[in-house]
Amino acid sequence: MKYLILIITGVLFFVQSHAQMQGRVIDAQTGEVLPGVTVQLMHAGKGCLTDAAGRFTLQGNKAEDSIKVSFVGYQPQKLAVKTQAPFIVSLTPDVASLNEIIVTTSRDKQSRTDAPVAISTISTQEMRDAKATSLEQLLNKVSGVYMVDLGNEQHTMAIRQPIGYKSLFLYLEDGIPIRTIGDFNHNALIEINMAALRNIEVVRGPASSLYGSEAVGGAVNFITAAPSLKPTARIQAEISDRGYKRTDFSASSTFNKVGLSFGGYYADQRNGYMDHSDFHKLAFTLRADYQINERTKWINSATLTDYYTDQVGGLDSAHFYGKDYRNFQTFSYRKVNAFRYRSTLEHSWSSTDRTTVTAFFRNNSIGQNPFYAIKNNLQNPLKASGEINDDSFNSYGLIIQHKKQFPWRHASLIAGVSADYSPAAYYSEFIDITRDAAGYYTGYTKKDSLLTDYNVGLLNTAAYAQFDMELLRGMKLVAALRYDRMDYDFDNHLTPSAFTGAPDDRNNFNALTPKVGLTYDFGMNRGMYANYSVGFAPPNISELYRGVKVPVLEPATYRNYEAGGWFGFANDKGYVDIGIYDMQGTNEIISVKLDDGSYENRNTGRTTHRGIEWNVRYSPIRSIWIRCSGQYAEHFFNQYVEKGVSYNDNQMGGAPKVITNTEITWKPAFLRGFRLAGEWQHVSRYYMDPQNTQYYGGYDLLNFRTGYSWRKFECWLNCRNAADAIYATTAEKTTYSTTYRPGPKRTFNIGVAYTFNGKN
Repeated sequence: MKYLILIITGVLFFVQSHAQMQGRVIDAQTGEVLPGVTVQLMHAGKGCLTDAAGRFTLQGNKAEDSIKVSFVGYQPQKLAVKTQAPFIVSLTPDVASLNEIIVTTSRDKQSRTDAPVAISTISTQEMRDAKATSLEQLLNKVSGVYMVDLGNEQHTMAIRQPIGYKSLFLYLEDGIPIRTIGDFNHNALIEINMAALRNIEVVRGPASSLYGSEAVGGAVNFITAAPSLKPTARIQAEISDRGYKRTDFSASSTFNKVGLSFGGYYADQRNGYMDHSDFHKLAFTLRADYQINERTKWINSATLTDYYTDQVGGLDSAHFYGKDYRNFQTFSYRKVNAFRYRSTLEHSWSSTDRTTVTAFFRNNSIGQNPFYAIKNNLQNPLKASGEINDDSFNSYGLIIQHKKQFPWRHASLIAGVSADYSPAAYYSEFIDITRDAAGYYTGYTKKDSLLTDYNVGLLNTAAYAQFDMELLRGMKLVAALRYDRMDYDFDNHLTPSAFTGAPDDRNNFNALTPKVGLTYDFGMNRGMYANYSVGFAPPNISELYRGVKVPVLEPATYRNYEAGGWFGFANDKGYVDIGIYDMQGTNEIISVKLDDGSYENRNTGRTTHRGIEWNVRYSPIRSIWIRCSGQYAEHFFNQYVEKGVSYNDNQMGGAPKVITNTEITWKPAFLRGFRLAGEWQHVSRYYMDPQNTQYYGGYDLLNFRTGYSWRKFECWLNCRNAADAIYATTAEKTTYSTTYRPGPKRTFNIGVAYTFNGKN
């Protein structure tokens, strides 16, 4: 009996000393699993990394031992050993971290400090706190970015560029262009489903070496949320005092190897601060992730957008400053129907080789009676002309990419090829417009006249590669090269005498765009970077063919030089990210407003864009966060002659030198779940025309946000333009008129939400 007791005791001791600890690691905010997380026994000196499904297993644990769970960009955790059953570790993102995992700069996961570019991230927490009803309320928090609110989620953008309407910024969803490159990418963010986003990454400066043309001023990558490990669902509703209503909905879970998530929102605007400014939008995203095995994952995602808005044009000086916000347009509109689908297969051949294959499809139609196409009759002020048009395309695309890691110098090579075939069609009818004596456009009549009717076969093909290696300890070299070719097969259905009378033709543009950069990590949260990159922007379809007899526009090229750095301060309670750049443009395409109110595209000779950008975050105490982001920039013509007039050395119109966004957030420890934030947006004065004859004075906005979360409930109140300032989001001047696009008046939004969290 004594020996039996000894044997049982020995077996129990052996089992205890070799007990397994199993678990999974997830993001505390999104519920997504986290692969590559370090899980380490504090005393035994053993450790492992989580696999593709966020799982880990540790052997030989003592009951009194503890584990440390850590991952780049997250707050580390120390936990007691648990051997009874698999458990879940939730890691919280570190808002004060200088380093984080990003994907946009290399098309693959990498540390922020390894990327020699200016990049900023808008986190899940920032999006949840902001409760934004349109994307500029998020993107304007980023240094060097000014997204212009044109109402009802319409927009224009300025990233290292003046305020304009050109396709100089590439908008991506999970690394894939939202619209096909070459078919007017300017207003693509209308099609974003904000309810399906995990975070947003913004690269400032040319990213053509990885993403091709249009990524000149920068690239904005909207990253969708992956399915959560545990069942979650959320519904929220909000209204404003300006006739805005919105409902958001989402649900997500993982069932064995399959994760499913869906999310969307419906927004409706009626009786806003301007007449003829109603809109509605439905956006819906469905995503399925299938973890086939530890090495292979299959991701499928589809997004549908149904959008309609009345179009609001500009006001003259008397109406704008007189607070008379009656809309001169009474019938203009824009409607968008868009569907996009992508299927991505990820396979790891080994710990050093990984291949990704993505197939995608788009179906897009944009119908308009656009206010900006209205041409006033200079001989008869009671008459004008315009058009009703439809721009549509389908896309069939494929991207194949492979990453190879080498055992020397921490080197890696990413190489890929892509093809995107997008047959497109453009159709527009002439309309005769009547005006009253006060200048309001009161109605229109369709005429039996076509302005434009063509088809274009658009083919984008590319090959790219990016190589990085460690030259010295802490110093990393990154070199990238991409070749792009764009083929246009133009088929015009109208005669040479038509408004769009260009003959059938085949045009192509190609470019080789390099990038080379260095990063140096000094340690102790300090580092610096420098890079040289080239951006490439060919004319898009409508710029090249619409309204012309012979295509004359040339592709634009930009050469960019920049340097920057980052450092922590105050015992890492704060950090600074700063960069300077100088970008030289050749044949830059600009949109010129003509005397009759319409717009025309033209090449300039040479331009210069240069500036300094900064982002400062500081948390003096645990409950207070301070953020200040901004830029000082100059944009001017080096060589530009128009109608015999030289604009050399003139500042470009719509180019404020100073843009800042400052925010203070308070989350008191004694009232957990409560938050209060104040935000100040400053835009300095700028010239309204290339002749530099008149300034717009700029503006300052104050926004306040407060909210409270209790258990599964949340409520919030946002106040935008708290001082009820009179301001214009854009201001333009021609020989005969000055036009202001009025910004929203003081607006209150109130909302409530309920979140369900289940168990697996």
